Amino acid sequence: MEFRDSPAEAVFRSTVRAFLSAEFPPEFTGRPVEWGLFNGAGRTSPEFAAFMKTWNAKLNARGWGAPAWPKEHGGGGLGVKEQFILNEEFAWRRAPRPGGIGHGWAGPTIMVYGSQQQKDELLPRIISGEHTWCQLFSEPGAGSDLASLQTRAIRDGDDYVVNGQKIWTSGAHRADMGILIARTDPDAPKHRGISYFLVDMKTPGITVRPLVNMLNSHEFNEVFFEDVRVPKTQLLGEENRGWYLATTTLDFERSGIATSVAHQLIARDLAAFARETRIGRQTLAEKPSLRVELADRAIEAHVESLVCYRIITMQERGEIPNKESSIAKLFSSELDVRLAVTGMHLAGLYSQVTDRDDPDVIGGRLARFYMHSTTSPIGGGTSEIQRNIIAMRGLGLPRG
Repeated sequence: MEFRDSPAEAVFRSTVRAFLSAEFPPEFTGRPVEWGLFNGAGRTSPEFAAFMKTWNAKLNARGWGAPAWPKEHGGGGLGVKEQFILNEEFAWRRAPRPGGIGHGWAGPTIMVYGSQQQKDELLPRIISGEHTWCQLFSEPGAGSDLASLQTRAIRDGDDYVVNGQKIWTSGAHRADMGILIARTDPDAPKHRGISYFLVDMKTPGITVRPLVNMLNSHEFNEVFFEDVRVPKTQLLGEENRGWYLATTTLDFERSGIATSVAHQLIARDLAAFARETRIGRQTLAEKPSLRVELADRAIEAHVESLVCYRIITMQERGEIPNKESSIAKLFSSELDVRLAVTGMHLAGLYSQVTDRDDPDVIGGRLARFYMHSTTSPIGGGTSEIQRNIIAMRGLGLPRG
């Protein structure tokens, strides 16, 4: 594992830092984006919305809007280590990073399995920001056991007619397109009768209903399909082979590595809060039990970064970090919860305050972060699924 940059990588890191210094306004540096608070006031202000339009244009001009994509598709064509450096530097600066379902999951899956027509029609619209995407995978009875899905797609001439329900669909209320898996052969074994579709979310028969979470935030949705006609040209890959495409998409999802920096930043923010907050004659940082807990979180965040470096090293060697990605996802999502619990311990009864304008409890972040962290061990494959992957593919244990 090589921790040091090569000369060329050092130059690229300097280029990224110079870009951030010149283009990222200091007034946005303090936004708590790394806390998972996607509905924070700073992200919804008109000033920040206007900034994001120009920011995305500047990233796309450099190919950094989709740094892993080939240049012929409008991406940056960056190597594995360059992508890591870009994400790392953006995270340390608390700057909005490239990503999203279109850039991170739908686009790469289309590049691997799509027809030339699908690539030509859809990829440029992802890069330009014209299309926002959502992921239509989970169902009320098919979450961890995703292959048990029951949404049906029946061939009818030049179309497939889709009926069923999806749930926990992030951003469906804003999405232009969706990646959908549905059962096309109900008589086949459950992994072999599924197909993968690229769906226009404005198609008649699609109903999106909000699922408001305990943060009183609308991020998730349930989506209903009632006789929705999807042209056969929007089938991705082969009919009844969609499960294998879906696992490719999920592998892209589990390969994210920038959260290690976010967790280190949260650990630092918590330590600063502990040093500045007094309970009687002592600061929180002077209480031995809290000092130990903060130290544990800081060490774990550093361990997470080492796991990420291992994945990067494997990718540079051309290896596929399958079980390693599951290790990273499992450790990261559960560290999210432990960091939130530590924050609640630090603030005591004040941890219940959710007022963003209250400076005494880090702007009300702690309670909201705690509630948001409960989603981390579920999204992108539950902790139980990750442990199964690690057990079978890492330790060679039999399927339970």
